[in-house]
Amino acid sequence: MTENINLNNCEIEPIHIPGQIQSHGFLIAIDSSCIIKFHSENISEYLDNLPDNLLGRLINDIEPLIGANEPPDFINQLISFGRSNKSFDQTNPFSTDLQGTPFYLVINESGPLYLLEFEPVESNLKTDLQRMIGRSVSEMLADKDLHNLLKNSASQVKNIIEYDRVMIYRFAEDGHGEVVAESKNPELEPWLGLHYPASDIPKQARELYKLNLTRLIANVHTTPSKIVTTKQLSEDPLDLTHSQLRAVSPIHIQYLKNMGVESSFSISLLYKNELWGLIACHNYTPRFIDYKARDSAKLIGQILSSALEFRQDEANKYLQDKYNTNVNALSKNMLKNNSIEEALTLRSINIMHITDATGAVLIYENNITKVGNTPNEEQIQQLLGWVKENVDEPFYYTNELPYHYAEADAYKRVASGIMILTLSAELSEYIIWFKPEHLELVTWAGNPEKPVEINADGSVKISPRASFEAWVQEVSGKSKPWTDEEIKSVARLRAEVSYAITQKAGAIRMLNERLKQAYEELDTFSFTISHDLKNPLSTIKGYAQMLSRSSNLELRTQNVLTKIDSKVDRMNSMINEVLEYSRIGRVDLDPVEIDVATIIDDHIRDLKLVYSADHLKVNIKNTPPVMGDPTMISQVFANLLSNAVKYSLPSGAPEITIDAKDDESEVVYMIKDNGVGIDIKQLPRVFELFKRMDNVQDIEGTGVGLAIVKRIIEKHNGKVWVDSRLGEGSTFYVAFKK
Repeated sequence: MTENINLNNCEIEPIHIPGQIQSHGFLIAIDSSCIIKFHSENISEYLDNLPDNLLGRLINDIEPLIGANEPPDFINQLISFGRSNKSFDQTNPFSTDLQGTPFYLVINESGPLYLLEFEPVESNLKTDLQRMIGRSVSEMLADKDLHNLLKNSASQVKNIIEYDRVMIYRFAEDGHGEVVAESKNPELEPWLGLHYPASDIPKQARELYKLNLTRLIANVHTTPSKIVTTKQLSEDPLDLTHSQLRAVSPIHIQYLKNMGVESSFSISLLYKNELWGLIACHNYTPRFIDYKARDSAKLIGQILSSALEFRQDEANKYLQDKYNTNVNALSKNMLKNNSIEEALTLRSINIMHITDATGAVLIYENNITKVGNTPNEEQIQQLLGWVKENVDEPFYYTNELPYHYAEADAYKRVASGIMILTLSAELSEYIIWFKPEHLELVTWAGNPEKPVEINADGSVKISPRASFEAWVQEVSGKSKPWTDEEIKSVARLRAEVSYAITQKAGAIRMLNERLKQAYEELDTFSFTISHDLKNPLSTIKGYAQMLSRSSNLELRTQNVLTKIDSKVDRMNSMINEVLEYSRIGRVDLDPVEIDVATIIDDHIRDLKLVYSADHLKVNIKNTPPVMGDPTMISQVFANLLSNAVKYSLPSGAPEITIDAKDDESEVVYMIKDNGVGIDIKQLPRVFELFKRMDNVQDIEGTGVGLAIVKRIIEKHNGKVWVDSRLGEGSTFYVAFKK
């Protein structure tokens, strides 16, 4: 089997269920009834006088051996306390005495089971880690420059934990990593600036680093201890996702041995709950750090993560303000100027200035208008042919166009990066931005394309790198990546351009005839729904309710009938919302001044009742009146406020803010929540009919509400857009004309 070993094994290796633990401690897994379902083989090395067979016994049977000085049933009490607090943070670690030796007991969940992990209290660290952290934090954060911040952090962590080498390791978007800061013993070769392929720390390992913020490998030369159970107790292996003692992948152990590393310790660095990088610590002799010391070290990672987030948010805010200012300028120009084309391309602020692109092109009304450095017209025409064949989304971007479209290699110095905004696929109208090639010399720690070595005897040895000597690769055909702020800026421009085109289109564009036909079809569709669908649904609901009244039905049948009744109600709701969506286009407006404050107060009061959300925090600031149809405007706020409440409830501390800006031309309302947020790639499609985001499929909804909002606001000659980030909440903006 050895001849099949390669680094693809790393990507599929089930590292969360290794079936064994590191041998510097032992493990017991119990169920909610305190019955032992699993334990590590090495338990007898730590405890004398154990019963012959622990599996299937109550943990109470051996409590005197693992806590002689503890009260009876203390483990069950610890678990009950952790369950009531929904976390074991307050009890971990629990100091106990194993037959005269001090040990820590660490409790974590594993599905329906509880992991009881025991490890020694003593550590190789001679310093008081908690005391040193306080002194080190101020030195870590002393410099506002990101490079110096990382350099200081590596130095302070090395002083604290006394490992031979401490690195700050940052992950790129494709999963490969780079050493961006380092502190090391003088005799060691520097690794600063070296890159490591994504296969070194594969995807499933990176996911575990997000869940476990520290990871210790005490000694690569020890033999791990197997976890035992029986088929009667469990047919599935024990999930060690949250385990402290989880054994290390044999591939990774070999990798460390190849580097001469005998112990490693890592601290996760997170940005917006995603893995930014690691504080990676290597020692060239075995080294054990106890749980409390590791937990204190975790604080370093959290402080550095917060500092990174703050500095990155500062930079993002600067870009966001710059791009928003330029989008606003383009929006005003489009509404003032008779020509959309001139407004977007011929002013001092043009489409190129809402991103960091060096060139852009507008393809509109059969004209191609270029700004900045772009491919020539023939190349653009060929590129458009590729776009029509391969790009079916309204929004597309890549920073490596030649890898997707080989002909682009001829002009990669101008356009290795491309972002495409589709204005109309049918009319072949686009805005395209270009970024030039960013030539980069990447220094790898050995050739990343050489995954294995052949030994003299012909056997295969896993060796991601043989010598770890620097191997330089020139990366071409790629631009600097498109940032989140650039993507959001283009998404915002899309809404502004669509609005401007709608305002100026009139009878000269094909859209009017198609809209007229669509409205006629929608009327017919609405009539069909109301007469041909609602009546059968009522009949189905009636039969289901009639059958459910029978007293001799099995429970399963009753449940099925209840589900039928529920699904009928949901379908009725969807039909009513589609009818409402179609009705909006046929209603004539008679605008009046609307007291928005009263509408908001009424909806918030109702929503708190509907969602049992007394703990909801609502910040209501400026609420100026607007002009419009009272019923429709009430629907707009009902949908937006309902979404804000519904999608912020999972945060545990839901909070929404309502505010408005009032100037001479428009009133812009803002509704902000701290909910689940929207993936930035899905922002351009958020107002489409029946479009629901991937991360809210388990939350009740039909995907019609925001489409209704957009249609009502457009009927009022207004605008609606959204700014959001996954996991951080959303902010919806609604602009009303005065």
